[in-house]
Amino acid sequence: MTNNRSGRGKSRRNAATATPVQGNQHKKTMKATREREPEQSRVRAGNGLLQAEIKHKNGNMNEVAQKKRENGRDTRRSSNGGRSQDASKRIRSSVERTDLPVQKNDEAVIDIIGMNHDGEGVGRVEGFTLFVPGALPGEKVRIKVLKTKKQYGYAKLLDIAQASPDRIAAPCAIYDQCGGCQIQHMSYEAQLSWKRQHVVDVLERIGKLSVATEPSEHTAQVLAASADTDGEADTVTTSDSAMNTDGNADSMSRVHGVVVHPTLGMSEPWRYRNKAQVPIGVTEGGLVGGFYARGSHRIVDMNTCLIQDERNDEVVARVKEIGRMLGISAYNEETGRGLLRHVVVKTAFRTGEMMLVLVTNGRDIPHADAWIGSIREHIPHVASICQNVNTKRTNVIFGDETRVLWGRDVIYDYIGDVQFAISARSFYQVNPVQTEVLYSKTVEYAGLTGKETVIDAYCGIGTISLFLAQHADQVYGVEIVKEAIDDARSNALLNEMRNVKFEVGASEDVIPAWKEQGITADVIVVDPPRKGCDPRLLDTILEMKPERVVYVSCNPSTLARDLRILEDGGYSTVEVQPVDMFPHTVHVECVAMLVKDFMAHALQKTD
Repeated sequence: MTNNRSGRGKSRRNAATATPVQGNQHKKTMKATREREPEQSRVRAGNGLLQAEIKHKNGNMNEVAQKKRENGRDTRRSSNGGRSQDASKRIRSSVERTDLPVQKNDEAVIDIIGMNHDGEGVGRVEGFTLFVPGALPGEKVRIKVLKTKKQYGYAKLLDIAQASPDRIAAPCAIYDQCGGCQIQHMSYEAQLSWKRQHVVDVLERIGKLSVATEPSEHTAQVLAASADTDGEADTVTTSDSAMNTDGNADSMSRVHGVVVHPTLGMSEPWRYRNKAQVPIGVTEGGLVGGFYARGSHRIVDMNTCLIQDERNDEVVARVKEIGRMLGISAYNEETGRGLLRHVVVKTAFRTGEMMLVLVTNGRDIPHADAWIGSIREHIPHVASICQNVNTKRTNVIFGDETRVLWGRDVIYDYIGDVQFAISARSFYQVNPVQTEVLYSKTVEYAGLTGKETVIDAYCGIGTISLFLAQHADQVYGVEIVKEAIDDARSNALLNEMRNVKFEVGASEDVIPAWKEQGITADVIVVDPPRKGCDPRLLDTILEMKPERVVYVSCNPSTLARDLRILEDGGYSTVEVQPVDMFPHTVHVECVAMLVKDFMAHALQKTD
């Protein structure tokens, strides 16, 4: 869940005209919303400072593609001297760019007025937007233009004329080369503030949600009313603005706004990662392993990574040393030759157990016994040494075959009171400290009393499901990856939890089947990948009508898009809690709480 799961600008919805959208109309709205997917656009301004809305990537590309389909010229060459249509288009585009206020290689001094979702500073020259990696909001910098497009461009930071008070010296020795972290040069307090503002911006612009400015009173009212099922909660007062044009109750979020809490950060935001996935390459000096340089597949050799657990660094260094000594070859992406592709290390923070996975381009490992013996001698905490075979010409890390070279096939760790068995390929959150924070907030938002039935869509190996099972009557988890469900069932047995059922399949197929069997959910929890929820799953949620939906997200943009769809279907977004799972990167996780027919429920309490 990590990896890493956006935009800027503000746009508020018209509260008086917001009405539930259901059936075919809802599907049309969902489709239209997804077609406006903002994830593909880089032009976003951070911190509410820049409101630029550049729609060229989706709008223009879709328009061009449509014209090409209409004219039947997808692959035909034009009659313009044998020049292809694409070539002609590039020339026309080049001509259009000659009127821009800056050209390639120009230098300028600009003010940085925001930061986009990639952590790049955003500035303007005569209204023309430039993205400047390494620049921070509030700074005045001298830049050199590297590339221009029709509506924006990219520039290199040359000098800082006026530094931001949030600027710090990045402690990592290879920060300027490595692409793993993006904002180490920003103070941690500023990182947390920016991540919250990023969430606010996309909720307002993409989700058309109004964000509350005074959260405390609203939060208490909402939680008191929505948690009380006996009609004895404190009275929640309403105003005339709570009524739409038909006189019907609208959602509480439309009256007061969605509460977006300050980002929950770490007291020690370093050395938090429990898993290292290190690509292996070769240079004139021999075997190297580290991380890819920004925007490339060139490996930057690394001896230490400040966001990795130090034990992971030790294992990676030892494997590289042994590999050099034994003459192990590194995989070459261009030729498809060479043996060692990746070194994957997993460390259990609570138990201290470690797993090493050697990802190889072939099954045979020369000097395997010597390699294993040296690792066991120098790294006694290693409880498992595995090999994963990946012979495909792909940048996907793992192949289909995994075998144990020494030790167990799993290591064990805890999140809270729940124990988990972690295999070579199983997904497990990389920041266990913040994972407990994230899951605790998920349980809180689910509002469980021990009587509820909960469905966990995208359940993975059952991490959230088992957390929920401690507080619910019954939990059903669904996941499309069979191996993950196998792990989930094993983890349920490991913890002697018998009120959890797991099933393989797509949520949008399995959950309706459960409904036909008479299984209805009081709460549905979703934790989708970066692309967000499948449209059919959102349809299923609206058809099943649980009292609450808890949305765990690694991508604020798709979270905002899906919240808009759920709101149009009758739900109210009450709270959103950003959680900093990946300090010093631009990624931020969120937990959102939605309730069904909240205002109608609140009005009943005032009668």
